[in-house]
Amino acid sequence: MLQILAITAPIYLIIAAGFLSVRYGLFSKPDMRVLGRFVVNFCLPALIFNALSKRPLGEVLNGPYLLAYAGGSLTVVLVAMLVGRRLRRQSVPLATMQSLGMAASNSGFVGYPIVLQLLGPTAGVALALTMLVENLLVLPLCFAMADNQGQDAAQRWHHTLLVSLRNLLKNPMVLAILAGFCSALLGLHLPAVLAQTVQIVATASSPVALFVIGGSLVGLKLAGVRRDLAWVA
Repeated sequence: MLQILAITAPIYLIIAAGFLSVRYGLFSKPDMRVLGRFVVNFCLPALIFNALSKRPLGEVLNGPYLLAYAGGSLTVVLVAMLVGRRLRRQSVPLATMQSLGMAASNSGFVGYPIVLQLLGPTAGVALALTMLVENLLVLPLCFAMADNQGQDAAQRWHHTLLVSLRNLLKNPMVLAILAGFCSALLGLHLPAVLAQTVQIVATASSPVALFVIGGSLVGLKLAGVRRDLAWVA
């Protein structure tokens, strides 16, 4: 129990610090959006690239992990969609978004800080592989499913899927994954100054992400969505 508290307590304390900072006016809600963009566009890509580029490709490209995570994610999406549509009588978009909330959890902002304390630097590789499955498989699939209704469903399904995949080429985390794989494959290393810069930016990922989570909770209303929240959890 004490070991679990030692891992989880710092996470909740940083989240609480973010919440209280916004609650009492030290930061504003728009500030959290700015910090969130900083994490998504700089910290997490630096972290992912750093984790992948410093290891041999054979150690990074873990086929069993990718297959297990992809299979688990697809299973969760399928079961959640069936329950949402058949038992809970939800619309296709709502059932799809809730299945997305189950299958593509907040790996970067919450999952990584927790796993980092358990696995150390290896957590960065796990995050990169997780992001690969979520961004290349789960997100495009769920967005396409959510838009798959009406007379032009088939045409919109393909259009949404293509747009989602095209937008991935603009996603800094996906670009960081590709750059990290290429670096590991070719055995390339950044110059010392750039490597240290990437390392510094990467280390800001966990605390800033948790702080943003806490600040973003201020003002959220739970009325009317408690049942849906419980179902997703």
